[in-house]
Formats: sequence, C-alpha cells, structure tokens
Amino acid sequence: MGCDRNCGLIAGAVIGAVLAVFGGILMPVGDMLIENTIKKQVVLEEGTIAYQNWVKTGTEVYRQFWIFDVQNPQEVVVNSSRIKVKQRGPYTYRVRYLAKENITHDSESHTVSFLQPNGAIFEPSLSVGTENDTLTVLNLAVAAAAHLYPNAFVQVVLNSLIKKSKSSLFQKRTVREILWGYTDPFLSLVPYPVSTTVGVFYPYNNTADGVYTVFSGRDNISQVAIIDTYKGKRNLSYWPSYCDMINGTDAASFPPFIEKTQVLRFFSSDICRSIYAVFGAEVNLKGIPVYRFVLPSVAFASPLQNPDNHCFCTEKVISKNCTSYGVLDIGKCKEGKPVYISLPHFLHASPDIGEPIEGLSPNEEEHSTYLDVEPITGFTLRFAKRLQINLLVKPAKKIDVLKNLKRNYIVPVLWLNETGTIGDEKAEKFRKQVTGKINLLGLVEIILLSVGVVMFVAFMISYCACRSKKVK
Repeated sequence: MGCDRNCGLIAGAVIGAVLAVFGGILMPVGDMLIENTIKKQVVLEEGTIAYQNWVKTGTEVYRQFWIFDVQNPQEVVVNSSRIKVKQRGPYTYRVRYLAKENITHDSESHTVSFLQPNGAIFEPSLSVGTENDTLTVLNLAVAAAAHLYPNAFVQVVLNSLIKKSKSSLFQKRTVREILWGYTDPFLSLVPYPVSTTVGVFYPYNNTADGVYTVFSGRDNISQVAIIDTYKGKRNLSYWPSYCDMINGTDAASFPPFIEKTQVLRFFSSDICRSIYAVFGAEVNLKGIPVYRFVLPSVAFASPLQNPDNHCFCTEKVISKNCTSYGVLDIGKCKEGKPVYISLPHFLHASPDIGEPIEGLSPNEEEHSTYLDVEPITGFTLRFAKRLQINLLVKPAKKIDVLKNLKRNYIVPVLWLNETGTIGDEKAEKFRKQVTGKINLLGLVEIILLSVGVVMFVAFMISYCACRSKKVK
C-alpha cells in the first residue's frame, strides 16, 4: 500500500509537471499561432478581415461642422476692430460611406492602388438647423484676392470689380454654400478665365480622393496599409523636405502589434500633409482593449520648437520670423490661396494668433484629435479628427474693403469634427473573431500552467510527508 501510495503521489506530481510544462510550451506556441493568424488577416487581399473593412468601412463616419458667424463685420472693415465670432453648429454630414473604386493589385510590388470617392449626406437629426441657415462669414474670394495678386495696378482693377459686384470683406451665405460652393459675383466679373465657384470644400461630392497606392503587407507586414504614392507622387507630396513627406497610412489601420512607444503616422489629404499621434492612454471600447493615440501639441509647433515643421513656415512677417505656432500654412497645395490649418479655436496656438479674434474658447477635451487603435490588429476602432480652416486677411491700400485694416488677421472660417466608432454588431464580431479567441487561448495557457504547478507542488508535499512518516 505504501508503494502504491507513493507511486500515486509521484504520478500526480509528474502529471502536474507535465501540465505546467505544457502550459509553458503552449504560451509561445499560442503567441506564434496568434501572430501568424493576425498577419494573414491584416493583409490587404481578398478574403481577409482587413480587406473587407478596407474596401468599404462598416463604421458610420460623420463630419460635424461648426461655422464662425461674424458679429461685427462693418466694425472690422471700417475700424480694423477685433473680429467677434460666435460658432454655429454642429451641421452634420455622413461621409466615407462609398466603397473604394478602381482597385488594382500589383503582385510584383505588393501594392494596391485605388480611388476613394467623396460624398456627403446631410443629417438633419444630428444638426442644429438646416443647410439653408444663413451666417455672416468671410468672403473667401475677396480675402484671397489681395494675397494672390499683390501688384498695385491689378488690385486697382480688382477693386473696381469688387465694388461693381457689391461685394465686401464679409458676406451672408447659407451653410450649404459655405461648405460645398456658390457662384461668386465678384469672380463672375473677372475678364479672364477663372473658376467662379467658391466653397471651403468645393469640389467634394462626386469627386474622388486619390489615386492612392498602398502596400498590401503580403511581403512585409510592417508596411501594410502604408501609403507608397498619392496622386502619382512617391514619398514627397509638395515640398522636398521631411515635414511634407507622405508618411504612414490613411489612419483607418496601421501595421499590427502596436507598441505604446510607437509614433503612428498618417496622411490626410484635407490638410495636404502627414501628421502623427503618440500614446495617450489605455481605453476599453465596447469590451475591446484599445490604445488611445493623441495628436501632440508639438505637431503644430513653430520650427524653433519643432524643426520638422520648417517647411510650413513660408514667410517671415505673418509668422513673426517663424516664432508663431499653432497654425500651419498649406497654401502651396491650395493653389496659392492663403489657407492655414490649426486645431479648433486655436488650441495650442501662440497668443498672437488668437488675439485679433474674440469669442474663442479652446479646450483639450472638445478640440483635440485622437485615434483608438486595437494594438494586436492595428485597426482603428474609434477616432475623432478635429481641424480648423482659417484664411489669412492682409491690408491692401488699393482695395477699399481692405484699405482700413491695420493688421493681419488669420480668420477662422469653420472647424470640423470627423468621427467614427465601431458599431455594436461589428464590435461583437471583433470580440468573437479576435479578442475572444486570444483571451480564451491566454486563459487556457494560464489555467494549464497554474493547475500544473499547484498539482506538482501539492503532490510533492504529500509525497515528502508520506516519506517522512515511513522513515519514522
């Protein structure tokens, strides 16, 4: 009986050791299986999870617009007063609902080329009013004219056309006109061929953003979804310098196995540049652990603070010898128009930028940009892209509506919040197909390892106790 008991205890200890060893072996094997499965499913090829969501997102994406309604237009024109603004919004549109078109795979370079159609559908239930709401906003054509044509004689001619068309520095326009375009009366009188339609996002509907070419990840998973070319430009977009290189993805996804120490780079055609986000926090999104990456304030810093932004300082006067920060000049990719981008309400901008504007209230929670990325797959499951569109207005002695201005203004026209969150149905599917399986495998590994260790220790203690009694 003593032998049988001892043999049983030893057998139990052996079984426990085997379970512990098996659990220990299963951990790296399981990790390898997970890694291989993820690598297969994030490649941009037909049949993968990534490809299905990449061709047409199943997430509803909305763009909310807040437009700055100018309260004292005449005071500004006559006395060069501070511009008093009051934001009106949100006016909400559903976007990114169209599938990618002209998808072409190149098996040699392992890239995929495509067009991304643009479309916007107004959502009255998510808006404060209708597209016919009228607001007082900057006259985009008049404001840009002096910048585009600095020659004194040309400005005399432009002044006569502005007066003849009864245009001024500010105008009343509907939300639809401000966003998507209207026929400008001043430009309609210009005697040589120019586009007479003006709008912050004109043209948009029935246009396409592209052609993009991105890496599929077939030969190198670390490059999946990273942009190779955009509109035929490889690596460089508009200036031959680092800060305008086309870096990263379109932000819908990133290469898998994201680390908190990484910098996530992504390209936005809205702002004609690549930008980046850094780790901010761990967040639970509908039962899915994600990493929140945030746009840092240094991304909009002056070249003195952040040398990577040197190519966005294109002149010395407006930028106060490149010391002002918080706005970026993107005029070179907007046909020379004096367009500046910033965070909403000039968040993280130097005081001199917002000083001529009254009515702004920047705050981090409402006006910052973030991406919630599932770290194993690299999929962006929630995001909020927040940007402000501004126009530079300068004095011009030969143009009546600009001649009384005593300073330069960077005038906020509107700011947008583009958001998207994984739906409940897709979140449940994601949990089952990805996080659920990973958690289950991890649980099995831990149970086997824990049970094995407990069994081995318990049986060995029992065996030693039994042996001790036998000796006595």
